[in-house]
Amino acid sequence: MQTPARDGTHLLLEPGGAHRLQLLRAGPEGVTDAALIPLDADGFARLEAVYRLLARMHGRKIPPDSRLTHQRLRRAQLMLRAYDGRETGATHREIAQILYRLPPMTRDEWQSASQRYAVMALLRDARNMVQGGYRALLRPRR
Repeated sequence: MQTPARDGTHLLLEPGGAHRLQLLRAGPEGVTDAALIPLDADGFARLEAVYRLLARMHGRKIPPDSRLTHQRLRRAQLMLRAYDGRETGATHREIAQILYRLPPMTRDEWQSASQRYAVMALLRDARNMVQGGYRALLRPRR
């Protein structure tokens, strides 16, 4: 949502939640001259976002988003796949066999398999993500 100021000096972009980006206009209509960035703990993430916005506005190559590393993205994918499997009634063993391409195993083998504990951790973290923890995905680590 865009909200222009009455005096035409700035534009407030509100993508949702508690996030806002205030752009100052000092030139003619449509020319953006400045972005205000709060200097709080999330300031570094905001600076990176403004850098990517600036690159896009000027047709340059957009730098990669460093908030979500390849490993974090892969783990998030595994968590969501495990959660979806559990929601459809799959057992922990069935989830592990699909995610980790395991051969069929006996009950005793399953009880001591490292993948058993990995699936339990994935499901625990997935439940947290589904209950609102997903917001932490895009926050930089401090």
